[in-house]
Amino acid sequence: MKKNIVFLPCRKGSQRIPNKNTRTFAGIEGGLLRIKLEQLLLTEAIDEIILSSDDETVLQIGADFSDKRIKPMPRPEQLCLSSTTTDELINYVPSIIKEDATIIWTHVTSPFISADTYKAMIDSYYDCLSEYDSLMSVNSLRTFIWKDDAPVNYNRETEKWPRTQTLPVWYEVNSGAFIADISTYINLHDRIGKSVQMYQTSNLESIDIDWPEDFEYAQTLYQALKCKL
Repeated sequence: MKKNIVFLPCRKGSQRIPNKNTRTFAGIEGGLLRIKLEQLLLTEAIDEIILSSDDETVLQIGADFSDKRIKPMPRPEQLCLSSTTTDELINYVPSIIKEDATIIWTHVTSPFISADTYKAMIDSYYDCLSEYDSLMSVNSLRTFIWKDDAPVNYNRETEKWPRTQTLPVWYEVNSGAFIADISTYINLHDRIGKSVQMYQTSNLESIDIDWPEDFEYAQTLYQALKCKL
């Protein structure tokens, strides 16, 4: 197998949730970042973790782990603006990862993805390379989906309210993980390839913290489940 390298972006200026990456979460100092680094370090398949940030607190927390697999890496200011696009960040990855490697792009905002799940996703990626060239975590949706004043995933002329189990499955990208070869970043300027394996995570693992209410909900849930995680 190739070297498995995590790219973990942690920009400083979260506008919706101040200090989102490092503020205390469920009583844990270092918050979401500390939780994520501990999960990744427990994943034996991961060889290296590039912690990309313009936040000195983020970089210091990474350094405090004293684990050689964590590589705190200051990110250029022009790639840390609120206007910086994901596409720009994708194109930055090959400039810091020069070796032939598999990239696991993940976020601290998915605190319920465990080391076991990361290992399972990495294994599934390699096992299915003959069919898919990349993997991303998703939520499966089998429900009534509307746009404006009409449904988009069923025909009301045929049946106004079909059974949900008969509806086609749609997928929502939950940003838990994107796995692809570094060549995908170089040649396609993307973090997924042309044939993507949709890896369905559980409802718990699919939680992504984007808004203040997400943070409070996830924090309460994490505290309630801490003894089981």
